[in-house]
Amino acid sequence: MKKSNSKLNYQTPFFSLILVLLCLSLVPVSAEVISPSQYFGYQPGSDRMLMDYEELIEYLTKLAAESPRLDLREIGESPQGRKMYCAFFSTAANINNLENLRDINRRLALDPDIPDDQREVLLKNGKVFFMAALSMHSGEVGPSQSAPIIAHDLVTTIDPRVLDWLDKVVYMMIPCHNPDGMDMIVNHYKKYKGTKYEGSSMPGIYHKYVGHDNNRDFVTLSQSDTKAIARLYNTEWYPQIMVEKHQMGSRGPRYFVPPMHDPIAENVNESLWNWTWVLGSNLATDMTEAGLAGISQHYLFDDYWPGSTETCNWKGVIGLLTEAASVKYATPIFIESTELGAYGKGLSEYKKSINMPLPWPGGWWRLGDIVEYEIVSTMSLLKTAALHRREILAFRNKHCKTEVQRGREQPPYYYILPRKQHDPSELVKLVNLLIEHGVNVYELTEPFTSANRIFTSGDLIVPLAQPYRPFIKEVLEAQVFPVRHYTPGGKIIKPYDITSWSLPLHNGVAAVEIDQSPFEPPAFTQIVFPFNLKADLPNTFQTVILNANSNESYQTAFQAKKTGLKVERLIKSMVINEVNYPRGSFLIHRNNNNKSKLKLLLDGLQVSPGFVIDKVNFQSEPVVIPRIALVESYFHDMDAGWTRYVFDSYKIPFQIVRPGDFKTTDFAKKFDIVIFPNENVNVLEKGKYKSDGEYFVSAYPPEFTQGIGDEGKTQLLTFLDQGGIIIAWGGSTKLFGGQLEIKRGKDEVEEFQLPFSDKSDKLRKAGLYCPGSLIRLKLLGDHPITLGMEPEIGVFSRGKPVFATSFPNFDMDRRVIGKFPETDILLSGYCENEEKLANQVGLVWLKKGKGQLVLFAFNPQFRASTSVSYKLLFNSILLPALD
Repeated sequence: MKKSNSKLNYQTPFFSLILVLLCLSLVPVSAEVISPSQYFGYQPGSDRMLMDYEELIEYLTKLAAESPRLDLREIGESPQGRKMYCAFFSTAANINNLENLRDINRRLALDPDIPDDQREVLLKNGKVFFMAALSMHSGEVGPSQSAPIIAHDLVTTIDPRVLDWLDKVVYMMIPCHNPDGMDMIVNHYKKYKGTKYEGSSMPGIYHKYVGHDNNRDFVTLSQSDTKAIARLYNTEWYPQIMVEKHQMGSRGPRYFVPPMHDPIAENVNESLWNWTWVLGSNLATDMTEAGLAGISQHYLFDDYWPGSTETCNWKGVIGLLTEAASVKYATPIFIESTELGAYGKGLSEYKKSINMPLPWPGGWWRLGDIVEYEIVSTMSLLKTAALHRREILAFRNKHCKTEVQRGREQPPYYYILPRKQHDPSELVKLVNLLIEHGVNVYELTEPFTSANRIFTSGDLIVPLAQPYRPFIKEVLEAQVFPVRHYTPGGKIIKPYDITSWSLPLHNGVAAVEIDQSPFEPPAFTQIVFPFNLKADLPNTFQTVILNANSNESYQTAFQAKKTGLKVERLIKSMVINEVNYPRGSFLIHRNNNNKSKLKLLLDGLQVSPGFVIDKVNFQSEPVVIPRIALVESYFHDMDAGWTRYVFDSYKIPFQIVRPGDFKTTDFAKKFDIVIFPNENVNVLEKGKYKSDGEYFVSAYPPEFTQGIGDEGKTQLLTFLDQGGIIIAWGGSTKLFGGQLEIKRGKDEVEEFQLPFSDKSDKLRKAGLYCPGSLIRLKLLGDHPITLGMEPEIGVFSRGKPVFATSFPNFDMDRRVIGKFPETDILLSGYCENEEKLANQVGLVWLKKGKGQLVLFAFNPQFRASTSVSYKLLFNSILLPALD
């Protein structure tokens, strides 16, 4: 194992232990347990060598068969169908007693009323469960590549200190958080290994759908790998400590350990934050003692927003983050001392400071260095967990008791989700999501009155007197950003990521906060997963009617078309069986030929549709699914990936088109709609990034850096000229601003400018700052794009783009479909100078000849977490062609 350029202190006890463990990984202790170097033919962490996911799991499977200290358990599947595992390491006695230890964890985590004598027995017999999720971002290969060495060390060690740790701790290793991405990255690296493009960025996203954003999915739980890992701490094993292991940029500190920087989440229990100091301080001490330079703390990364694996913090799990400086996957890099720097919160200069007492001096940096740092950090956490075993277990139960008591004594006391909702399908999804998170949801069995409002039997109620109270409050309330400053009256400490994630607001579900303690607690009964609002199908009916207010209705209509069923849409609202079905609601007529298909479709619904028993003359038109081109660049285009996920979930067919394919694609012949998710306009046009007016070359192999170019844009605008529909949002909308031209034949060129512009740069210079918040949008009623929508919703915005429209010329037109209100613009999150958005345009429909464009100033499907605005996108897809 190659060492870092730090001056190593070989005399310290902790480093001596690490040196022994590293040597053990090179030579097997016995013939029965094969070492990583023997199994793989190289030592993991060696220059220019990477194992793939299957090789990693095969090795761990072999160790599990050979050692009583390891139990490898399947926990779920990745989005591409690879089996996922958690490896449990401890003494043989603990491994044989895992189920009893799990019961202890569950009791301490969830039972606030344990009698003192029973609690004492649990604290005496319990073990700290320390969970580590490795390499969720697949380009950050080091943690997973270190897994075989750590595993071998733990199952073969004879060191009495480590054996004592294992007696007190169960280490839960998730060998790879993202199996699909691990194989993608390793295959890419091997493809270009030995060429000048060795270590280049992998084109596309290292996940079926979301790429780097898998670290943003731990509230929504949309992806199967996210669900598998979240289950471990939400409802299955209840570990007391969790660490998520990442890598960061190459030219700053070598390693980040907790504590995090401000701002922090105010709903998280204060004692939990203190425990991150204990574990983080020991990490910094042990790693520096082991001679590892460049350890930073309280730097760059905050812990304000949920969404990463550290969402466990809101549930009483001490959630930690580590970040190692990266190399080019397995290819070493040399960093000059003059190239080292610091940026962001916590370090203003790359100098010795309280947040980095031993700076790394520069030089060669290798995958082997990252692996070494990972080994040392893992052993440090094991040591600290063992040293504080009883206190950590006691804290978990104290957290449970404290939060339940706060829920009884502090407002809010309840959230009530009325059964009657604009979109009942989103109510069902929200209730089931809360239950997946380990939250208890109940149904009122009697009417309940609070603040002069009567709630009826059947409404859903979420008490705050639960162990996961911080999480419940965090995701059900509107967010108010905790403004903190570097100095009194100085610059604010900006958030690391977004500032809004309110599940009711993001998903269009009405939720009522009960801030007054009731004289008598409401009567309710617990909801059992999965919750639904289904009723038995009638024996006979002529037509199924799907309300346009419901997202599930669109999903069902798209699915019906995919299976060959005929679907129609109401062109006027109708009252049927005393229920008003708005314009845009879907109809499926039953006949002898489609009964089985229709039953299968209806069996999958979560909300009962309407049924028409007798024949009715509907005013309707057939639904035609357009041929969709979805534009996705190779530049880790996560927003396009999220769009693919939403389309697959809603059964919307599409074909991916890359920017470099435009010049050879006859859009008018092959497609009806072209959709541009949010992407940098320079990446789309030129295949390059642009900064300060200059283009710069990316790290992707050149075959993946082709932009649309002039010829491609000609093809696109010819498509528009021939009646095509273009839908775009975010940065992609810049493609259609300014002067454009359509070429007809060899000689005819028409120059034109669409009647809109983007004002966001001017607004930013005037002081607008919106770091990912939910903004109020007022919608134009009874328009094809707003069918099924409420008059006003919240949309996710980063403050750009912001549109202005102008009076159209010639064969052009425009309609403002959505605008920001004059006042009370911010719904959730943070926005400086929000008044700059007053009466500005957020959604616009444009016409050029027979062509149409729908431009969004917000992401309608942001990270699959804003279903309140999905129908705006779906309706845009279903827009009829112009005559």
